[in-house]
Amino acid sequence: MAAGQETVLDEYAFLVSETDSKGIISFANDDFCKIAEYNLEELMGQPHNMVRHPDMPKKAFKSLWDSVQKGEIWTGYVKNATKSGGYYWVFATVYPFESCDGSKGYLSCRRRASEDEIKASEELYRKWKLEEK
Repeated sequence: MAAGQETVLDEYAFLVSETDSKGIISFANDDFCKIAEYNLEELMGQPHNMVRHPDMPKKAFKSLWDSVQKGEIWTGYVKNATKSGGYYWVFATVYPFESCDGSKGYLSCRRRASEDEIKASEELYRKWKLEEK
């Protein structure tokens, strides 16, 4: 895949990843690995923000972290980067959880975002990025 090229998820793609409380990847399913262009070994133990696209405003992730750290479920549209420098859009749902051993973490499930959802998100995120400057 060429740098800057969009990968469009098919309608059945379901990307799943799990992190610890600090955002370090402890699991990623095959769909996530395929779309992000990493193998599981490359992802394990790495910060989840390794797939963050630079177009994403800080405000979007502040909302995510504020929600999940309070134990709330977060949903939103995310533009992620691929290993080759491309990108893909998803509708993400992030669930905070506590394991039997008392450790906390986050489970993120993502599906394809529609063209209309992406267009609306791009406009909002462009505005937020301008506010950051």
